[in-house]
Amino acid sequence: MPKETWESDEFGKSHEGRVGVLLEDRSVPEPVYIDSVSGGFGHRSTFWANYNGHPLSGPRAHVLRAVCACGWTGTEYPIDWERIGETALYEDEVVRTDADNCLDDWYRHLDDVEASTVAYPEDVNELLKKTDEALDALTSDAPAAALKAAVRLEILANSIGYHAANSAYRTMESEELGTALGITARAAEDLLFRYRRR
Repeated sequence: MPKETWESDEFGKSHEGRVGVLLEDRSVPEPVYIDSVSGGFGHRSTFWANYNGHPLSGPRAHVLRAVCACGWTGTEYPIDWERIGETALYEDEVVRTDADNCLDDWYRHLDDVEASTVAYPEDVNELLKKTDEALDALTSDAPAAALKAAVRLEILANSIGYHAANSAYRTMESEELGTALGITARAAEDLLFRYRRR
């Protein structure tokens, strides 16, 4: 079973994505309450396959589309219930393909977010790329040396992050920093706090 939500390492919760559904009236349904198998406490879920209109499930979905925590929505994929009949959504190959397409749409959205963020200088971009390639090769050839390099990079990242966060804290508003990094203002504040306390 695929994950209910998607998250990237770089943008975190600011751009958390999932397959969203629309009902026939174009409304967004409430999360579905799922009872636990043991009869204890259940949980609420927005997983798209739960919206099949069957007893103990959510209302019947009529459209799948990728949605993101930032408010972006992707291409709409209508569900052909005449063709599906009583088949569970997740068991239908066409609908599963459309759900996979939603994930692809979300990845393209992240590409657009990345393109809108502050750019590295070309020499820094090239250095990061070469470092990534060199350490990837080192991982296979000399894993202990790769681990040593990972520790060194972690120390370097903390030092750079500390000084950069202090400078950004003094010179930028949270909204401005968030926009530059492709994250929310709150996430930018959390990032500043995390690096400045080290």
